[in-house]
Amino acid sequence: MTGGAGSRKSTGGSLTEDNAVPFRRFVTFVLFSLLGIAVFTALGIWQLERRVWKLDLIQRVEHRVHAPPVAAPGPAAWPSVNRADDEYRAVRVTGRFANDHETLVEATTERGMGYWVMTPLKSREGFTVLINRGFVPSDRRNPATRAAGQIAGETTVTGLIRMTEPKGTLLRSNDPAANRWYSRDVKAIAKARGLEAVAPYFIDADATSNPGGVPVGGLTVISFYNHHLIYAVTWFGLALMLAAALFRFLREPLWGLKD
Repeated sequence: MTGGAGSRKSTGGSLTEDNAVPFRRFVTFVLFSLLGIAVFTALGIWQLERRVWKLDLIQRVEHRVHAPPVAAPGPAAWPSVNRADDEYRAVRVTGRFANDHETLVEATTERGMGYWVMTPLKSREGFTVLINRGFVPSDRRNPATRAAGQIAGETTVTGLIRMTEPKGTLLRSNDPAANRWYSRDVKAIAKARGLEAVAPYFIDADATSNPGGVPVGGLTVISFYNHHLIYAVTWFGLALMLAAALFRFLREPLWGLKD
């Protein structure tokens, strides 16, 4: 039986009730594909921009590290000291160590596990700055085992500006009350040691040998995560794959939309 009331057929390419849903799905697929291509392309461009920024940062840091040391920033300059412009800048400061206020911060280095020796230095200019004097192994954590390195007189420290590391590490938080430190948190250490007028940064001492051989300075690791080009290629690849899939789809007869 043909031509009956129960038979629906689209004629002349007109949209009927039978093919309305497939048509909406077709439009939705195309729109979402175009949106996906736009998003993946934008992410790829963003990663290229990040790569340019990272390469510029690396170049600027290299310049700071190898430039002649300048005076460590004093209180007037502290509000403008920031990670992007000042970290790893070579500086010099002269003063006296407060050896009785040193703080040991757990460290893992090329020399193994041990501690960073963070010692306040009262500068000639009147402000205090924490100096990361370097690394000591666990069996030298007691200052009595490295008495020769506890410099008593005025001394000059040359090193690199480092920014504070607040709160602790990803897995462990600093515990000032128990004197357990896992990061070089300038503000917390200053508070725990009763220090005033403390610089918002600390200084990693250079490799100049200390009396007695410890602490060992000059162990600053300067490394930057830079996989932006790989990420950009990945995003552009996904955009290209989605564009190819859409192109192939559009070349096929519209699914469900038959004359």
